[in-house]
Amino acid sequence: MTTKDLEKFNFKGDYQTMVDKLTQLGFKGFKPVLSMKDKDNRREIPEVGGLYIILRSDADNAEFKEIGMGGFFKDKNPNVSISELNANWVENTPVMYIGKAKEGRLRKRIGEYMRFGSGKKVGHWGGRLIWQLADADALIVCWCETEEDSREVERKMIEKFTDEFGKRPFANLAD
Repeated sequence: MTTKDLEKFNFKGDYQTMVDKLTQLGFKGFKPVLSMKDKDNRREIPEVGGLYIILRSDADNAEFKEIGMGGFFKDKNPNVSISELNANWVENTPVMYIGKAKEGRLRKRIGEYMRFGSGKKVGHWGGRLIWQLADADALIVCWCETEEDSREVERKMIEKFTDEFGKRPFANLAD
C-alpha cells in the first residue's frame, strides 16, 4: 500500500464496510485481539514494514474501565481518566487506532502491542487507550505491508481520518 492508494479512500461506513475497504487496500488478518496475544497466532504476520489497525465492531456504546490492561512501562501509569477517554472517543467509526511498523518489524510491533495489552512492561505507549475499553480483547487487528515508508503512509491515513471526523482515531494521541 502507498499514500497514492489512500487518495480516494475514506473512513465512512460501518464495521463490515470498513473491513471491505481495508481488504481492498491490502489489509489482512482481521483477527480478535485476544487470539493475537498468543505468540503462535502472530506467525502469519509478515516481517515487513507496514501498518496495523485496531477495529471495533460496535462503533458506539463504548464502556471504559478506570484501570485498563496496559502495562506499566518504566513504572508509568498507562491509564487516563474516564473524562479523557470520553473526550478522545470518536463516534460512528469502527477505527480505534492506526499504528505503524518500520521495515522488517510488523510482526514484532504488533507483538509488542499485544504484550503491552496483556499487562507486560513493554515500550508500546502509543495506542494505550485501547486497553481501557471494556471489550479490548474483542477488538479486531488487521495489517498490511507498505511499499513506502510506513511513517508517511500512517501520517497520511491519520490525516484523512482527521479530515473526515474532526479528530484523530480514539487511541492515536500524537504523530
